[in-house]
Amino acid sequence: MSEAKEVKVETQKSPATPEASGLGALNEFFAPMLPLSRFARNPFAIMRDFGEEMDRMFKGAATAGTWAPTVDIQRCNGDLVVTAELPGLKKEEVKVEMTDEALIIEGERKREHKEDHEGYHRYERSYGRFYRAIPLPEGAKTELAKAELNEGVLKISLPVAAAEKKVRQIAIGESTEKKAA
Repeated sequence: MSEAKEVKVETQKSPATPEASGLGALNEFFAPMLPLSRFARNPFAIMRDFGEEMDRMFKGAATAGTWAPTVDIQRCNGDLVVTAELPGLKKEEVKVEMTDEALIIEGERKREHKEDHEGYHRYERSYGRFYRAIPLPEGAKTELAKAELNEGVLKISLPVAAAEKKVRQIAIGESTEKKAA
């Protein structure tokens, strides 16, 4: 088993706007999850929006040089643990940054494979840039973040404060309105 390699984590002050931090794309991602009340007046809006979303998806798939690695996020023993699958990448090809609001993972893969055999020549290329911005929970201790890349798996962990659940019992009273007979 190979030895784990540390990845440098850079901490930055939060930019003034979400667009400056790259979170504009993140906000665009969450836009389709808005309440569906806007469709209540026009049921055909669902189909129109679905069509536009499909067009956007296929347009994005056709964009050369993009790639989105699989990312898992979980809380474990008081830490936020983010695991990203980055097969074949070296730590020099990955950049991890931390702002007050988000963990940013970005990089680029460039792979070329060339084979010369009797009767044929094969040349394969695989390129792709990726950018992932993961919102951080309130109370994340960004200065204590640690990252390591081991066999194509990037693991980032940082302590987070325990989420307080505020529960309050609400008494149910009697109605003061009189029923009409």
